[in-house]
Amino acid sequence: MPASAEKNYTVGMLLDFYGELLTERQRELADLYYNDDLSLSEVAEECGITRQGVRDALKKAEEQLLGFEERLGLLQKHLQSVKTLNEVLLELEELEKQGVQTAKIARKIKALL
Repeated sequence: MPASAEKNYTVGMLLDFYGELLTERQRELADLYYNDDLSLSEVAEECGITRQGVRDALKKAEEQLLGFEERLGLLQKHLQSVKTLNEVLLELEELEKQGVQTAKIARKIKALL
């Protein structure tokens, strides 16, 4: 299951949002593979199952995570919120250049990020 860095990042983010909805075993395998960046063989060795077993479990977990996101959209909402907050920070920087005091607001937004 060769995966691109972008796909691994996305699945890792989905794990953050929906990981608790997976079985404990799926969550463990996915965490080792996507977050700890272990290979299929390394995960298999650490968990005492076959490489194919790891691959099958990861494929199922990934499908479930994508399904959760399709139905609930929490990751997409989060990414949109981050984008909006960054845009607000840029606007605050412009106001700061015009002499408006925005440091308190900017700190609060940065804390949200």
